[in-house]
Amino acid sequence: MTVSAQSVKDHARAADLGAALRDWVDLRDGGRATCGSLVYEGERLTTGWHRHDLHQIEYAVHGAVEVETPDGTYLLPPHQAAWIPAGCTHQATLHAAVTTISVLFEPSLVPAAGDRVRILAASPLIREMVMHAVRWPITRRDPDPAADDFFRTLGHLVGDELRHESGRGLPTSDDPVVAAAIDYTQRHLATATLGETCAAIGVSERTLRRRFAARLDMSWRSYLTQARILRSMALLTEPGRTVLDVSLAVGFDNVSAFARSFTRHAGEAPSAYRRRAATSR
Repeated sequence: MTVSAQSVKDHARAADLGAALRDWVDLRDGGRATCGSLVYEGERLTTGWHRHDLHQIEYAVHGAVEVETPDGTYLLPPHQAAWIPAGCTHQATLHAAVTTISVLFEPSLVPAAGDRVRILAASPLIREMVMHAVRWPITRRDPDPAADDFFRTLGHLVGDELRHESGRGLPTSDDPVVAAAIDYTQRHLATATLGETCAAIGVSERTLRRRFAARLDMSWRSYLTQARILRSMALLTEPGRTVLDVSLAVGFDNVSAFARSFTRHAGEAPSAYRRRAATSR
């Protein structure tokens, strides 16, 4: 029997997800804190699939972060926050020159947490409190009543903010044809065509169009465009990247066409987005 590379990759991904469902990550590192912070600063990092018993709000101070779950992929631009509820299986890709602060909560402090990742336009008050939270690492050993009061207040604010989502994400699917097409498209984002994608996964263009419409309520072409824009938003936060560089990297031959598409999807021109990201560094 011949096993395709795609089949091997699917089995590997399923194995990774299965391991994540079995194994919980102890973010406290043996400590007993109910709430605290975790800071990452460095080069590109992919965490691998995992889950934990604490709610997490991850704030991008510099750079961009992509959060993937079995249900979708989400972009966390600078100055926004990703809400990741306790028990949610996910992996994060932290792009180059990124700084993030995560605040972890014992689940009872944010009872209306939901069961999925959400991207929030963090208010100035929440941003300042997240920055202040670094004084209390989640790994600390000693109890601190002041920290408990602080995180209880922040938990209430985050609970209110969860009613106002602002982020952009890409859907996923458990349909094997759609999942295979998404995987191929993501791996060949700059060059993928409908014909090449169909040939790679062994289905007709008619079948793929029908499956995308039925499962994702969008066309493959729409998915490709959104995926390119999402990737470009991450690349534009990297130092030294120009709008022209990024447009070519994600598959646009014409920078004007890229600018129009970016503005339509992101609500601002790529040059404005890049300047705003640069001011956060």
